[in-house]
Amino acid sequence: MRTTVGIIGAGPAGLLLARLLHTAGIESVVLESRDREYVERRQRAGVLEQGTVDVLRAAGAGARMDREGLRHDGIELRFARRRYRVDFPALTGGKSVMVYAQTEVCKDLIALQVKEGGPLVFGAEALAVRGVDGERPHVVFRHEGREDVLECDYVVGCDGFWGVARKAVPAELVRVYERTYPFGWLGILADVPPSHDELVYAHHDRGFALLSMRSPAVSRLYLQVPEGTDADAWDDDEIWRELERRFETGDGWRLERGPVTQKSVTPMRSHVQEPMRYGRLFLAGDAAHIVPPTGAKGLNLAVGDVVTLARALTHQRETGSAELLDSYSETCLRRVWQAERFSYDMTTLLHRAPDATAFEDRLQLARLERIATSRAAATDLAEAYTGFPFE
Repeated sequence: MRTTVGIIGAGPAGLLLARLLHTAGIESVVLESRDREYVERRQRAGVLEQGTVDVLRAAGAGARMDREGLRHDGIELRFARRRYRVDFPALTGGKSVMVYAQTEVCKDLIALQVKEGGPLVFGAEALAVRGVDGERPHVVFRHEGREDVLECDYVVGCDGFWGVARKAVPAELVRVYERTYPFGWLGILADVPPSHDELVYAHHDRGFALLSMRSPAVSRLYLQVPEGTDADAWDDDEIWRELERRFETGDGWRLERGPVTQKSVTPMRSHVQEPMRYGRLFLAGDAAHIVPPTGAKGLNLAVGDVVTLARALTHQRETGSAELLDSYSETCLRRVWQAERFSYDMTTLLHRAPDATAFEDRLQLARLERIATSRAAATDLAEAYTGFPFE
């Protein structure tokens, strides 16, 4: 098999890159180790930045998102039993975010790829990436019990932290920056309409809580729990009681309960691998960087990566210049580190560390008060939340 760009992974990064390349007239093949049903059901992020929304629309993948997605013009911060709304459009010149699950983004992009794009091969497990330091890179993969080779001009690793792409960069060239947090998120899906029409980020002396949603009828809620917590150790009633404690306000607001349909624990960590390019291999999304979910940046960072790469590949084809390809890693990392900074700020602002002192507790409240009383501080949060520009 031969193509121009070999893409490993059919998550939102790989699928969107294939779509952007298709519209630019550049051939690609996408290899995905899982089957289509698994990809279209895997639960991940659900908040799309303004830039991500704009890119999906421009790529022809925004029609269902615009019909079924939930536009949000702000978030609510809760602390000391008080509520403060951050108004995104007022602070950013009109930007907003869209609540639209990653599963739905993948469904839309898969449908477009199958109908109009190049090959999308499910059940194709990438085994090795070779030759990226020369002129003939290729991906060795297994499909339907047989080994095969995908020859290409460029390889793009969109296969996540555990994939083979990032391991193809020689260890002596890799720089890794990471932080692991001593807590995680116990998340639930519940068949109950959201109790608030926007996301609620709650600071509480018992720990952080987040009220989110997947649709007008399905709520997504999270609790800060100790690292290593087993989700099954919490029964449903206990989860609801703890959520009620942490979301409590002084104005009589109520959290509505409903049947819990899914329960899991998400670890919290930050990870960046530099560089994001080695020869003809380019890393995108979780293959290069991971952020704690507090800032809603993971999927959006992946989109920024592939937009940057698609532009660079298009520029190379049209002009013969590799200038943008050569600067891919540097360009992406500027945005990545701003997102890492924001995610770290949000995480340390809202979560209570197990060994936190009274002094540190008071500093958190002072930081929240600053956002609630300073337009400049609120603007900084709103600009970061709605998304850093794609360069």
